[in-house]
Amino acid sequence: MTLRIAVLGAGNGGVSIGAFLSLKGCNVNLYDKFPAALEDIRETGGVELKGVSLTGFAKFNRITDNVTEAIEGCSLIMVVTPAFAHKELAEKCAPYLTSGQHIILNPGRTAGAIEFYKTVKKVNPEADFIVAEAQTLIYACRRSGPAEATIFKVKKDVTLAALPSTKTEEILADVNAFYPEFTKAENVLETSLLNIGSIFHPAPAILNIARIEAKEDFEYYMDGISPCVSNLLEKIDSERVEIAKALGVKTLSVKEWLEDAYEVKFQESDSIYDAIQKQQGYRGISAPKNPRARYITEDVPMSLVPLAEIGHLLGIATLAMDTVIDLANILHQVDYREKGRTLRSLGIEGVSVEDLKKFVDHGVELPE
Repeated sequence: MTLRIAVLGAGNGGVSIGAFLSLKGCNVNLYDKFPAALEDIRETGGVELKGVSLTGFAKFNRITDNVTEAIEGCSLIMVVTPAFAHKELAEKCAPYLTSGQHIILNPGRTAGAIEFYKTVKKVNPEADFIVAEAQTLIYACRRSGPAEATIFKVKKDVTLAALPSTKTEEILADVNAFYPEFTKAENVLETSLLNIGSIFHPAPAILNIARIEAKEDFEYYMDGISPCVSNLLEKIDSERVEIAKALGVKTLSVKEWLEDAYEVKFQESDSIYDAIQKQQGYRGISAPKNPRARYITEDVPMSLVPLAEIGHLLGIATLAMDTVIDLANILHQVDYREKGRTLRSLGIEGVSVEDLKKFVDHGVELPE
């Protein structure tokens, strides 16, 4: 029986994942809330997939801006949108989820699965579903044309966890036939805290904001992460690792993660700058041309804000994270702490670490 899959999001990751799954023989529905994002794909009926994975023309079963149509009859729902869209999607999907549907956030960023679960349950308390989050997007990819996607690199090991973690094996059984790269994480705290986007996205974008605003052509990772920028990334990463350790959650440093994901060996003395320069996975990826690109608008409120909040809860100083958040607030003239995933908005304010772990591991509902 052909697996029916909904891919929610027609950006870089969504069209790449959707095209790959279609070429693998799945029946794929592609959704985006913006009709303009689907216009060229509608005209051709699919996308041309290029790069290092499967290649060829991938046809979609349904191309729609109606989320109800997209998820109807699908056993697996792959959410591939910026994290700031997760809550809205959860609200839209909640009344129409059917028994046993599996949802994967690609990726969840920080606390994505918790936010999605709680949002659905608030709208539809009887909803019977499993939500999981991947630690990162499985591809380094771009939507390289109006109806074309290019996969530059497939990450070797992408951890994934369901909420609760007792359901992770069930989710992996869905996707490992297509993506053996997905491996089991202990729980969604592990995937959330191993949020490498929080390191690689906001700070380099902010420190290169003049180049981005001038629409300068440069490679985001290879050129935008200089030795000095790398110093700040090292500090943010050390704060993230300290938070994970305080929670008793397994994690990796950025350099360890790069070795794991891209199969590149580094010297102990290598900086993040050195590590980026020695691997090819990010080569060819251009910097954004919009100063309000998602590297800031997504990864500050949905990655750094919840990380810093958890750090404050644990009494851990997050000077580097807080500095980047403050700079983003000034540059964009918004309050990303107010807009972001806070302990209060996630429904975990005042919750003990013990109760939080019972919730993510066994589904024991949190005390009000």
